[in-house]
Amino acid sequence: MKKRMRVVVAHRTGGHDDAVADAPGLDGLREPWDLGGLRIPNRVVQAPLAGIGNRAFRLQAHRHGAGLVVSEMVASMGIHHGNRKTAGMLRIDPAEGVTAIQLFGADPSVMAEAARAAQDAGASAVDINMGCPVPKICKTGAGAALLADPVHAASIVRAMADAVRIPVMVKMRRGLTPDEARPVDLARRFEQAGAAALHLDVMDGHFVPNLSYGLPLVDACKKASRLPLDVHLMIANPEKYIEAYVEAGADMVTIHLEAAADPGPLLQRIRAAGAAAALAINPPTPVSALDPFLSGCDMVLVMSVMPGFGGQAFDPAALEKLRYLRDKTAGQLPLEVDGGIGPDTAERVAEAGAQL
Repeated sequence: MKKRMRVVVAHRTGGHDDAVADAPGLDGLREPWDLGGLRIPNRVVQAPLAGIGNRAFRLQAHRHGAGLVVSEMVASMGIHHGNRKTAGMLRIDPAEGVTAIQLFGADPSVMAEAARAAQDAGASAVDINMGCPVPKICKTGAGAALLADPVHAASIVRAMADAVRIPVMVKMRRGLTPDEARPVDLARRFEQAGAAALHLDVMDGHFVPNLSYGLPLVDACKKASRLPLDVHLMIANPEKYIEAYVEAGADMVTIHLEAAADPGPLLQRIRAAGAAAALAINPPTPVSALDPFLSGCDMVLVMSVMPGFGGQAFDPAALEKLRYLRDKTAGQLPLEVDGGIGPDTAERVAEAGAQL
């Protein structure tokens, strides 16, 4: 699963957050929501970005209006062994607001120990990384490797949910191989184990060269669990499926500018159907093509790689696009960048205006 904005929209609870209250055209983002009993003041969520989501970055995300900020990936074994650097990654500044700590590991007892440490550090929620396909993570049995064994994956969720009072979230993908593709079973198991939300990437093998899953699986996940779903449509002809995906259970829908002749009405249809609406733009597309549609967006995603596969190099053209959008919207529209982000690019995209 791509590292992208994690927005899991659950039960609406009313009210507005001052950080986005005056932002034009962002009514959908002002809605508070409930995550496993935790009240999130608005629907802007800073994505968990490895090597990037430290305290300074989270403070900036909160200052720009994020209702929930999420840490970079933290090794549970590092916490277990008392590694000073890893322990430092749990430090939370009270000024960050509502903060989640993302953890990775393969041992239920160690993950539970790490969850308790995150809770003691002041985390409002913990997020389990079961989506990272990077070999150095998977070879330890963590990340996306957990999806090959749903029983073991669910035991980790249960151990962590039992260990803490705060909500437990799960980041997952379809599976590393076709034989490991058990997302419906996993959704059910994760809910039973105490997870609070799920994120799903939809790839059609046409708009992007990779194939993941489609409407039937999103529908099946919703029927199998009551968890809120964030759905990113990397598909051709999204206009044919918007209402169907929302009806199937999508609480937020992202479409691509390149996939629609006129995205404006589609964004309106997403909102009218009851979900938050986001628009993504691929590297070759001129950023000015977004201008007519910005008022209808709850968020804009600037792709710094071509969507569909991980491991690609960062495209520096994304920096100019971010600066343009930041200036065009006076910093009022949440901007996300996705692809090739690491220690050598994080500072540059943040300076260019990326908040997520």
